Amino acid sequence: MHRPAWAEVDLGAIRANASALAAVASPARLCAVVKADGYGHGAVPVATAALEGGADGLAVALVSEGVALREGDIDAPVLVLSEPPAAEIPVAVAAGLALTLYTEAGIEVAAASGAHGVQLKVDTGMHRVGADPADAVALAKAALAAGLELDAVWTHLAIADEPDDPYTAQQLARFDGVLSEMAAAGIHPGMVHAANSAGAIAHPDARRDMVRCGIALYGLDPSPQLAGACDLHPAMSLQAHVSHVRRLAAGERLSYGLRYRLDRPATIATVPIGYADGVPRRLSAVGGEVLVGGRRRPIAGTVTMDQLMVDCGDDHVGRGDEVVLIGRQGEETITAWEWAERLGTIAYEIVCGIGPRVPRTYHS
Repeated sequence: MHRPAWAEVDLGAIRANASALAAVASPARLCAVVKADGYGHGAVPVATAALEGGADGLAVALVSEGVALREGDIDAPVLVLSEPPAAEIPVAVAAGLALTLYTEAGIEVAAASGAHGVQLKVDTGMHRVGADPADAVALAKAALAAGLELDAVWTHLAIADEPDDPYTAQQLARFDGVLSEMAAAGIHPGMVHAANSAGAIAHPDARRDMVRCGIALYGLDPSPQLAGACDLHPAMSLQAHVSHVRRLAAGERLSYGLRYRLDRPATIATVPIGYADGVPRRLSAVGGEVLVGGRRRPIAGTVTMDQLMVDCGDDHVGRGDEVVLIGRQGEETITAWEWAERLGTIAYEIVCGIGPRVPRTYHS
């Protein structure tokens, strides 16, 4: 069934972004991060396009996400970015996924499940997951003693998107200290990696053997501070068709709470997309706009679960007219970062929040 609201994903942009990131990172390899259903863009189509664009492998957050890639006929290397629950480790091994581990229990289960190699993650300062640097050498020895190969040692950067902050250099120094201790113990991992999108773009010393790029793959800068630092092209636009039009008199108030009051007669267009689809309920309260007829127009009143309203003033608007919520129409553009900055969040949350009720369409 056709729904008059959809997200359009430009796979050509994904390929171009992968190519640009691979060039920036070279000679390091590019791992395309496609967790959270490809940041809302669709994991399998995005993964395919990223590999075509120059990525050497993929990364996911969950074993189920990796299995979905395998079921989508993707046979490239796939890294699970956190140690899975014990019950899921055999599933990951059976699917040929690369395991991230950082506990003795995880190592034991991986070895018993028939894993050949693993990747050891070290917490150098993000303090989310990973081995304490003081425990890293012992864990590496435990993996080797269990008959596993140490395919990689890696870490994650907490503040690489703020390029002037010295903490990134401190994290890399801690990481190098761990690697030096391993080398002194005769342990030489097959690969070393540390950089996320921001690290790959802004911190050459973080690139190492591989970079793991997520948000930049989708054409979004990792932060406003890095705007324009790499040639990226946003891959997702969010669009809809006007479903209803009313002419209302001055003084009328709109939507739940009646907080939007017309100070003059206006044409109000209803758009069939709402907060259940990922348009934040309070976007109107922070000045959110959409594009209709190539012009910016304010969201009129509170965004509701399934619909929102747009104040089109005295302009003619008809049922079926195109509305662009994110993307370009005529000479105007609204970006995911615009929404994010209005709402006090990041573009990652915006694109990941575009819900499954919104059909995805793809073009190259």
